Amino acid sequence: MAVSRPAPQPTADVFAWRPRVPGVVEVFHAHFTGYAYPMHVHEAWTLLIVDDGAVRYDLDRHEHGTPHNTSHDSVSLLPPHVPHNGSAVTPDGFRKRVLYLDASVLGEELIGPAVDGPDLRDPVLRRRVGQLHGALSRPGDELEADSRLTFIGERLRGLLRPGKAVRPSHRDPVLARRLRELLDARVAEGLTLGAAAGLLQAHPAHLVRAFSGAYGIAPHQYLTARRVDRARRLLLDGLPVGEVAVAAGFYDQAHLTRHFRRLVGVTPGRYGSAPAPAPAPPPRRRSSDVDVVAEAPPVVAVSPKVRRG
Repeated sequence: MAVSRPAPQPTADVFAWRPRVPGVVEVFHAHFTGYAYPMHVHEAWTLLIVDDGAVRYDLDRHEHGTPHNTSHDSVSLLPPHVPHNGSAVTPDGFRKRVLYLDASVLGEELIGPAVDGPDLRDPVLRRRVGQLHGALSRPGDELEADSRLTFIGERLRGLLRPGKAVRPSHRDPVLARRLRELLDARVAEGLTLGAAAGLLQAHPAHLVRAFSGAYGIAPHQYLTARRVDRARRLLLDGLPVGEVAVAAGFYDQAHLTRHFRRLVGVTPGRYGSAPAPAPAPPPRRRSSDVDVVAEAPPVVAVSPKVRRG
């Protein structure tokens, strides 16, 4: 007679925070086993990726689910105010990462298309969402996260309403120069992508594309490089690393160290305290050089001739 095994006890490992990025209400990372969500609603959009396992859920009385594969090419988008639940497909549970986004990222006109097709199989979108989670987990990289969120919103709108997708424009050197000047003027304090878009009267996605097309580098990468340059000068002036981090515009010393090591190859502490190289020894005189000097005729001073009257 077969012995039935007891059901595994529900477990939950959850980490949530609110980043300093406009449009992101909450970031939620979780690993659940033996747990099922009851029917509920959210005020915000739910952008969900599953890293391990699979999830099944009901949305607006229709069954959906994330694929149980290892390709990691799918994203689920659940609209606000629409009831849904959720549970693991297997006893091993699931590991997910969620972004809750407000209406500034996705408007209400997309709720209908999202209800009809909440599971989006798009490798580019999946990769971008993963990159955004990485940027959001690093305090101080808000401009990068802001830029990545802009392109995610644009791609979601194109997938949900493909007939209304706007063809992006890349070339706008005048706008790119104006954004660079704005970044140069605010190296330490920085600015959000939305603030830059408001000051320059341009769409955030167009701003990033124009800048990247003109200079071959994204705005957040340019700003980070300028901050590292400033940090180098301050370190050589003898300022402590902690003070340099704040003065150069970094979130903290760890934020400075991460980017400084990546761009310079050493930590700020080693850069500022490295000993100066020893002076090079004078060149040794070769025997041929001595012979030439010895054989040279002496220099005779010649007095100018005086003309007599």
